[in-house]
Amino acid sequence: MQRSDIEQAYPVIDEEKDEIRSDRPLLRDNEKVIDLERQLPRTKEEQNEKGYGTTAYLGLYFMMNLSLTFYNKLVLGKFAFPWILTAIHTGTSALGCSILLLMGYFELSKLSTREHLVLVAFSMLFTLNIAMSNVSLEMVSIPFHQVMRATTPVFTILIYRVFYSRQYATAIYASIVPVIFGVGLATFGDYHFTALGFTMTLSGVILAAIKTVVTNRLMTGRLKLPAYEVLLRMGPLAAMQSLLYSVLTGEFSDFMTYIAKGQLDQTRFLAVAGNGILAFALNIISFQANKIAGALTMTICANLKQCLTIVLGAAFWNIQMNAINSLGILLALGGAAWYSSIEVRKKTGR
Repeated sequence: MQRSDIEQAYPVIDEEKDEIRSDRPLLRDNEKVIDLERQLPRTKEEQNEKGYGTTAYLGLYFMMNLSLTFYNKLVLGKFAFPWILTAIHTGTSALGCSILLLMGYFELSKLSTREHLVLVAFSMLFTLNIAMSNVSLEMVSIPFHQVMRATTPVFTILIYRVFYSRQYATAIYASIVPVIFGVGLATFGDYHFTALGFTMTLSGVILAAIKTVVTNRLMTGRLKLPAYEVLLRMGPLAAMQSLLYSVLTGEFSDFMTYIAKGQLDQTRFLAVAGNGILAFALNIISFQANKIAGALTMTICANLKQCLTIVLGAAFWNIQMNAINSLGILLALGGAAWYSSIEVRKKTGR
C-alpha cells in the first residue's frame, strides 16, 4: 500500500497544527458530512479541559500499569503460565466490554468484511508482539532488551513520518533523546546478545511501535471505534491465539497438570481473577489514553514506566542501583517532563 492510499483511507490529524487532511468524507453519512475541524477545541476553556483530561488519563495509566506489573510478578510466582495469563487478560477485557455493551455504555459499529479482517489482523499483531518479546528475551540479556525497547519512540516517529507525512517540532525530537539515553543508563548492565537475538529484539521493537500506532488509528482514523469496542472485538481473538501458543509451547499441558494436582486453590484462583479484572481496567485506560494523547506519548510513557519500575523495585524488592542507574533515571524523568511540558502547552494553547 502506498502512502497516498493510506492517507485516503484515514484522515490524518497533524499533532503540531491540529489540521485534518483527507480526500474522503470524514464520516460515511448519506445526509451530511461532519467536519471534524469544527469539533476541535476553540476556546481557552476547551483547550484547558482537553489538556487536563489527557493528564488525568495518563496519571491513571501510570498508576494502574505499575500496579499490574507488580501484581503480575506476584501472581506468576505461584502461577507460572504467562500465556494462560495473557489469555485471561484479553478474555476478561472482552467479557468486561460485553457487560458494558449490555448496559448500554456503547453501541457496536457496522463493519464491512474488510474492516473485520483489519481487527483480526490487529489481534494477531497484539499476540505476535507479546510472543516476539518473550522469544527475544531468551536470546539476549535483560538490560540489552530494555535498551532496545527504549527506542520504540524512534520507530513510532518514523512510521508517522513515512506513512502519514507527520512533522514534529524540533523540541519534541530533542526531548526524546534524554528519555531514551536515560533508560539506557537506568538499565545499564551486562549487555550480551546473539545475531538472531538482536534481529528478534529489533523486530519486537518495530512491532510494538506498529501496534501502538495502529491502536491509535483504529480509534481516531476512519473507523473511529471506541476503546470498549476495540477490546470487545479484539479480545476473544487474542485470547484464542494466546491459548493456541500455550498449547504449542507445552505450557497448556503443564497448566492441566497444575490443576490436576489441586494447586489452583481458591486463594490462587481469586488472585488470578483479580489480576484479570485489573488488566481489563488498565486496557480501557490505556486505549483511551492512546486515543487522546497519541501513540508517541504512549511510547514515552512506556519508557518512563521502566524507570519508575526500577525505583519501586529498589524500594520494595531490594534491587540494587548504582550511581549510573540513578543518573539515568533522573535524565529520563527530566526528558519526560520536558516532553510533557511541550504537549501540555500545545494542547492548552499556551
